[in-house]
Amino acid sequence: MPEALIYELSSPGRYAVAFPESDVPHAAPPDGLERDDLPLPELSELDLVRHFVRLSQYNHSIDTGFYPLGSCTMKYNPKINEDIARMPGFAFAHPLQGEKISQGILAIMYELQEWLKEIGGFAGISLQPAAGAHGELTGLLIIRNYHRDRGDHTRTKMLIPDSAHGTNPASTTMAGLELIELPSDARGNIDLEKLREVCDDSLAGLMLTNPNTLGLFEEHVQEVVRVVHECGGLMYGDGANMNPLLGIVRPGDLGFDVMHFNLHKTFSTPHGGGGPGSGPVGVAQGLVDFLPAPIVDIVEPGDEGTAPTFGLVKPLKSIGRMKSFHGHFGMHVRAYTYMRMQGKAGIRAIADHAVLNANYLRVRLRDAYEIPFDRVCMHEFVMEGMWPDAPDIHALDISKRIMDFGFHPPTNYFPLIVKEALMIEPTETESKETLDAFVEAMLKIADEAHTSPETLRSAPHSTPFGRMDEVKAARELVLCCRPAYIPKA
Repeated sequence: MPEALIYELSSPGRYAVAFPESDVPHAAPPDGLERDDLPLPELSELDLVRHFVRLSQYNHSIDTGFYPLGSCTMKYNPKINEDIARMPGFAFAHPLQGEKISQGILAIMYELQEWLKEIGGFAGISLQPAAGAHGELTGLLIIRNYHRDRGDHTRTKMLIPDSAHGTNPASTTMAGLELIELPSDARGNIDLEKLREVCDDSLAGLMLTNPNTLGLFEEHVQEVVRVVHECGGLMYGDGANMNPLLGIVRPGDLGFDVMHFNLHKTFSTPHGGGGPGSGPVGVAQGLVDFLPAPIVDIVEPGDEGTAPTFGLVKPLKSIGRMKSFHGHFGMHVRAYTYMRMQGKAGIRAIADHAVLNANYLRVRLRDAYEIPFDRVCMHEFVMEGMWPDAPDIHALDISKRIMDFGFHPPTNYFPLIVKEALMIEPTETESKETLDAFVEAMLKIADEAHTSPETLRSAPHSTPFGRMDEVKAARELVLCCRPAYIPKA
């Protein structure tokens, strides 16, 4: 596409910002990488501000509406978290500054490690991983190195249920392990007979998301752990669905050896938009020496009335560094603030209300939508976005239509073991009034699927942009700076 059509507002000589002279020596890029010019638009500050503000107004956000995105735990981010993270001593700290002038920062990281240990039931924590999938990779490398350290080089097989998170297989492959998929039984649990069949001396471990992506607590979790441990494997817990377990169940007490937490799901740090996330990893006592370095620890205990001195230490058999510096510290501050604000009773209440909200929606919608695993759920549930007597309607149509009611669509087509899946997670932060409004919208859509199917197939109708060819839009990006607001369809 010609540049004139891509950057309609660009005009030579316009600019929105004037950069100061560089205060560091000029360093030319390697030969062949320097360009004489970049085809970027030249805009005034006003045009630039209007462009990006307009784009932001097209977006749905947790601050403007209900976001029932199953598996993602899109809960409200309390604004006090942002205020604390923006305090100058935190926001302007540099990761290369010395430990002596970073004691407050290290103290927060240490306390966060201790609290996550208590919540998860683990002996050690690393705050280094930058996101959930990064935490998965970290945990799997710990498991791999644990076996190798024992001279057990044949343990290369990792078991993953078909109800697992989609990142589990990718993390397994990146860790150099072999993926073996386990089927689910009729109640949405791991098929125990199949598990027993594949457990042998080649097993490195099993990755279990509990509750799983069906929103169901693994009813035989202790038997699963026993079978895996008896054949020498380790249990990895995908902690992305930890929200409904807070203060109720500690995965470490169930026998999990490794688990990552998602600070950007469970502990209210921002989620979406490319991050940053944070995926701390907890481990049982026998794996503490393998944690990535560095870990914050007390290097000098304080005397009576004197605070201890904190420092960065390296575990004896560390797998090495997984992230530059010490992880996403800003997310550590936000999660720390959230925990301090909630307290012990509040942490437990998070889980209670997350489970209550999800089951309220499940029960109110189950007469209008098929729920293939219709038993008490945890934080989320999955239903089918299809009806035998409305064959032309699919989950995508339902998701497009719900946008007309001011709600973000649920997760579509995941998990793969449910046809036309719609995964719904209300979180604990939504009120009954919001949930009731969502239910009424979903019931109306179910009725329209039978009485006015074209209304669904042509949705959305009230958003700035109508239905798009999503594959084409992703593959053929068109970036533009149009001056006029595009009216709603």
